[in-house]
Amino acid sequence: MKQTELTIIENLPLCTDVYRMVLAGDTSAVTAPGQFVNLKLDGFFLRRPISVCDWDTGQLSIIYKVVGRGTAAMARLRPGAVLDTLTGLGNGYDLPLSGNHPLLVGGGVGVPPLYGLAKRLIAQGKRVTAVIGFEHADNILLADDFRALGASVILTTADGSVGIRGFVTNGMAEAGEYTYLYTCGPEPMLRAVYDACRTSGQFSFEERMGCGFGACMGCTCRTKYGNKRICKDGPVLQKEEIVW
Repeated sequence: MKQTELTIIENLPLCTDVYRMVLAGDTSAVTAPGQFVNLKLDGFFLRRPISVCDWDTGQLSIIYKVVGRGTAAMARLRPGAVLDTLTGLGNGYDLPLSGNHPLLVGGGVGVPPLYGLAKRLIAQGKRVTAVIGFEHADNILLADDFRALGASVILTTADGSVGIRGFVTNGMAEAGEYTYLYTCGPEPMLRAVYDACRTSGQFSFEERMGCGFGACMGCTCRTKYGNKRICKDGPVLQKEEIVW
């Protein structure tokens, strides 16, 4: 973990209530897709944890949904604003386990961290299939970005307005064989993906957090190997250790 100041260079809407923020500064603590940052906002006691969508030297991007006062305040921030940021939080995804044809499954704002993962897996020569699910057409994000990387994209919408009608599990049924699974999204989706998954895999969990770096123990969950902190020991857990 590193505490640093990052400067906003872009903060624009992607779709209904969803924004992409691009920040410039020291990103050296971010070392794996699936990690997150914790942003300090003026007027709020707790920081806001947001998954990293993508990063390189000196710049990172996050995608967030406006769901409360904190994220609404984020949406009002303009380029040039400086944010006190904790970077490099969480364990992230483990790429060497992927095999040759990994399947990435994401729902809603659980999709963004899978973009950075897909980018790095494809750079290693892996054949990536991404199943991404949304409520309806107005919620879709990053589908074209995944395709631009070279990933095969299976799109699902709950109302059938675009792609397969149904949920990401319906998309998984169309994916064919795969060597490993990576997923991120709300817990009900993760439970369904767990039941549908035919291989080992890694599951990234969303959880309310206090500190974001393991000190307050507020996001502790039970696993087969004892209690773990989602912010410090997660947010990525191995399929075999998950207790529902």
